[in-house]
Amino acid sequence: MSKKIATVDDSASVRQMVSFTLKGAGYEVIECHDGQDALDKINGAGVHMLITDLNMPNMNGLDLIKALRATPKFKFLPIVFLTTESQADKKDAAKAAGATGWIVKPFKPDQLLAVVKKVLG
Repeated sequence: MSKKIATVDDSASVRQMVSFTLKGAGYEVIECHDGQDALDKINGAGVHMLITDLNMPNMNGLDLIKALRATPKFKFLPIVFLTTESQADKKDAAKAAGATGWIVKPFKPDQLLAVVKKVLG
């Protein structure tokens, strides 16, 4: 059975690129357009990992992580930021909220897959 990964980004092209990369490596993908959409879609979906943007409408990535970490079943879900932001204070805030890792856009498919394999084991 393949691992299921949710990708959360308000950019359709980024979601498609991430999805294409992950599906090509054998993962199942759930695409979400913002944090609220992710909360609606992944509850009960059995996701093994979440990749999220930071800056999105409705619910940003930090608020999404805080909401997930407050839920017992998502307390240890691997969550990686995929964002254009690279400032140390943003990374510190993400870590404090419970992020597992950080990838800066634009990303290379090999780089994304290496992080996914490292996080999922």
